[in-house]
Amino acid sequence: MSPVLLRSGLAFAALGVAFLGALLVINGLPGGWGLIALGLPLAGLLALGGDALRGDFAGTVRERGAALAGQTRPWMLWLVLYAAFKVPVPLWPEGFSLLALLSTGALFASALAYAWERAGARRALVMAALAFAVGLGVELLGSRTGFPFGVYSYAGAPAPTLLGVPLIVPLGWFALTLAATLLAEGRAWLAGVLMVAWDVGLEPLMTAQGYWRWSDPAPLWAGAPLQNFLGWWAVGTGLAWALTRLSPGTFGSRRQAWGLPMQERAAGRVAAHLGPATAEHAPQSDLSRLTFGVAYPVETFFLPGGLMLVGRYAEAGVTLAAMLAGLALARAMRGGRA
Repeated sequence: MSPVLLRSGLAFAALGVAFLGALLVINGLPGGWGLIALGLPLAGLLALGGDALRGDFAGTVRERGAALAGQTRPWMLWLVLYAAFKVPVPLWPEGFSLLALLSTGALFASALAYAWERAGARRALVMAALAFAVGLGVELLGSRTGFPFGVYSYAGAPAPTLLGVPLIVPLGWFALTLAATLLAEGRAWLAGVLMVAWDVGLEPLMTAQGYWRWSDPAPLWAGAPLQNFLGWWAVGTGLAWALTRLSPGTFGSRRQAWGLPMQERAAGRVAAHLGPATAEHAPQSDLSRLTFGVAYPVETFFLPGGLMLVGRYAEAGVTLAAMLAGLALARAMRGGRA
């Protein structure tokens, strides 16, 4: 096992301890707060030095912590804030709608900051506006006509809403599409598959929280029909394709970009481009190789965890399996360069 995988696995295990503590608190059992207080900081320490437990653990944590602090980008801070807003959910279930808005807003800000850094302000704003508009448009169309997702309604959805659609929905379309497309390294069809796996968890969680209600005559999963997942794949694939055309270099492609001027950060400098966009590769430190695609494995932990906390254990297991399968497929495609 690689050091990165070892650190990640140990950190997620420590977060699992914190989630167990949250379950104990929810059920009024003793010891919950202690497990939360232990698991959260331990997760951070293990993420930094979990592969050095048999060596100089403290020294490794200090050294890596100092090095990573100097490499931290603004989008990473927004992503940390996104995860932080998820932590209080099991302890304050009545605040779910507020925490969901704050966490999704932070995720959107992280995605925008990442695109801004890699593709420049103008192109990042166009990407975000396009995904937001398409996401809002298909949700308005879908909730009113049943196409392309099936028969559902946003009636009674928590505020704030935009034209009757919860604001977190179009915000999420940009962030989810960007993360999936980065993880798929620009393969639009694969990004669509990853987004479908993500929606496997969103459907039972968000319907349980009253964000939308299904009334489709052919339900398959959490009230959603097969058409919903085909629609998610189609819309996600189309949006991913558009993003890769707007900023090919952001996704590691050397395709001709659509005509906007752009700038991309590469190998420690910002290079201006007109016309074709290219991605430069050079030896980089750990955080400089990190992309916003990391939001996907983060959600692979939080989304099934959220389902467990609302008593949807079977749905949590299926969601975890679906998202892990998506991650495995993305990894296999990177290995095969297909």
